[in-house]
Amino acid sequence: MVNDAGQYRMFDRATWAAMGPANGTDITAAEIDRVRSLNDKLSIDDVRDVYMPLVRYLRLRRDNYLQTEQAKAGFLGTGERVAPFIIGISGSVAVGKSTSARLLQLLMNRVMPDLKTQMLTTDGFLYPNAELERRGIMARKGFPESYDMHALLQFLMDIKLGRPAKAPVYSHEEYDVVPGRFTTVDQQDIVIVEGINVLQTGGDEPIFYSDLFDLALYVDAAPTDIARWYEERFYKLLSLAKDDPNDYYYDYANGDPQAAADLCRWAWDEVNLPNLEEYILPTRARADVILHKRADHTIDTVAVRRF
Repeated sequence: MVNDAGQYRMFDRATWAAMGPANGTDITAAEIDRVRSLNDKLSIDDVRDVYMPLVRYLRLRRDNYLQTEQAKAGFLGTGERVAPFIIGISGSVAVGKSTSARLLQLLMNRVMPDLKTQMLTTDGFLYPNAELERRGIMARKGFPESYDMHALLQFLMDIKLGRPAKAPVYSHEEYDVVPGRFTTVDQQDIVIVEGINVLQTGGDEPIFYSDLFDLALYVDAAPTDIARWYEERFYKLLSLAKDDPNDYYYDYANGDPQAAADLCRWAWDEVNLPNLEEYILPTRARADVILHKRADHTIDTVAVRRF
């Protein structure tokens, strides 16, 4: 984890854990299984040592946001409802962003039952495969140009403006956006948005995405570890797909093993690693909180932005 400019306060796991609530949490092993992504690892200890202190910090930040926005509304005489507090979660493919996002939603609903918290991913803002093919960028799927960044920006702006906001739904089994299916965000107090691109600038858009996130979190790990996790997840996806002809990976699961291995290697070497190095990792310095994972998926360091 990089802190060359001193902009982060660094906490080892034990020090960070001491900031958590004394009574811990009543989360169960079954709930952990439901929020954990394929091939990720998560334990009760992780919840207690890392995520409960993080929820306390997020609650503090949200309370401060609420007080500031209410004071501004009073001063300006607008009487507007305070816009949702938006949390962005970024990091590489296969690093465990979705696990963190789902767990935070669960814990925040548990700790703050009077507030409505919703979680969604930016995957639905990928262009459909047919459009990627038409543009000749199917091999660039996941890179910034493969997303409808204008639609994503408008979605976030609608949330901040108090309008009902609709996000397209993406299917990892079909490896495509699902036509006609949407997730609606309306009248929430907290919205968690997870995706590889949430800390990117948005190209030539007049507003940066970071302007619309009230807190940004980055899940970090060594690229060599992420590569191994990606490969392990790839083969688990093949195992799950072998009996489902509708699954994108079905043919690879039942075909030539070398072809599957070549696809996995190509996807990491030509897509995911370059995307990480060129577009995702450079956004880490925009995060307010960085969770660093070791090779065994456990979080060993938490960095909190000073300035």
